[in-house]
Amino acid sequence: MAAPTTAPSSAEAFWADADRHLVRYGGEFTREIIDRAAGSFLHTADGRKILDFTSGQMSAILGHSHPEIVETVRRQIGTLDHLFSGMLSRPVVDLARRLTETLPAPLEKALLLTTGAESNEAAIRLAKLVTGKHEIVSFARSWHGMTAAAAAATYSAGRKGYGPAAPGNFAIPAPNTYRPDFTAPDGSLDWRRQLDFAFDLIDAQSVGSLAAFLAEPILSSGGIIEPPLGYFAALQEKCRERGMLLILDEAQTGLCRTGTWYAFERDGVVPDLLTVSKTLGAGLPLAAVLTTAEIEETAHERGFLFFTTHVSDPLVAAVGTTVLDVLQRDRLDERARELGAFLRRGLTDIAARHEVVGDIRGRGLLAGLELVVDRETKESSDRLGALVTKRCLDLGLHTNIVQLKGMGGVFRIAPPLTATEDELSLGLAILDEAIGDARATL
Repeated sequence: MAAPTTAPSSAEAFWADADRHLVRYGGEFTREIIDRAAGSFLHTADGRKILDFTSGQMSAILGHSHPEIVETVRRQIGTLDHLFSGMLSRPVVDLARRLTETLPAPLEKALLLTTGAESNEAAIRLAKLVTGKHEIVSFARSWHGMTAAAAAATYSAGRKGYGPAAPGNFAIPAPNTYRPDFTAPDGSLDWRRQLDFAFDLIDAQSVGSLAAFLAEPILSSGGIIEPPLGYFAALQEKCRERGMLLILDEAQTGLCRTGTWYAFERDGVVPDLLTVSKTLGAGLPLAAVLTTAEIEETAHERGFLFFTTHVSDPLVAAVGTTVLDVLQRDRLDERARELGAFLRRGLTDIAARHEVVGDIRGRGLLAGLELVVDRETKESSDRLGALVTKRCLDLGLHTNIVQLKGMGGVFRIAPPLTATEDELSLGLAILDEAIGDARATL
């Protein structure tokens, strides 16, 4: 076997190796070689500076290479990085305590894992074991991960071509106020009638084994769909009537992103199980399942098993505690509200200049901007969204666009909570220019 070669020196060689050796896992790769990142910016190997309007994979809420995160990793890696899964360390217990202190009662038990998909796997497994049932319901625009149970509860993409999903998975319509399917006399979304109809269908299909409903408080990959106020209280009541548990997935909305510590706070509900990931590690692989002492005790009595290689790892647990330190000290929930209002004003100004902006939605520093060909008909255009995305990158702004059937494109805007108004203004100016340039080419 030949010895491995050193890294290629030229961009041409880099892309030749990437094209030859990497499995593509989600479309094509962005044709930029990222050399380093700091704060709100990415720096490419050829010297370009790109404003990151997605916080990496919606994760780096403290920006890239935050000095306190860097220091924590350096310190912890030199003392204790990884352990046998049955052993415990102070960073793990400290993070579990600190994390539950940010939550309302009775959420007081934590399981520390790595990814959002893994945390949803664990939550679903807990719900099935505790209820003794197996059926899981989620939204038709949901994204909960690419592992078995999480993928079976994901409907926005990735279902075709892989054979049957786990039995007993059902979807209900997402309450999209911009594109309502059940309407009131004034044309607005009649979400109560929609929810009643959806659960009538669930009841008709269920074999009597409904275990849980898994939902994002704001459906991010579904196009920044925010259920109306009152929806989650009604959904929780539907669950209670059927003996189901409510699992909320706050991978992208948790830990101050939406202007409160958790998005569910707006709705006056407390889930039976809560999953957090992405934002908890601020870019590093850290996730958690939070639940009640009663659910944990029942699961334990019934032999709950979720051994993984990196459960309760001390390195990332120490990072998670540092993330909580910074969020609390710098009051980043308040900052997200203030910057979110600034961002919303800027997006509203863009909408006033460009008729292809159909809707602006979201909360705090998780915003959505939906493009349409016609505001009256809400006709979509995949080409328009793709053109704007490409032009943004050309101008130095990385954005993420959701392009699902029936949507021309919804820009998911999620800058770091540490971003400045100047950085937001720069991103808004680039987006404004990109929309104008794209329209001119249609």
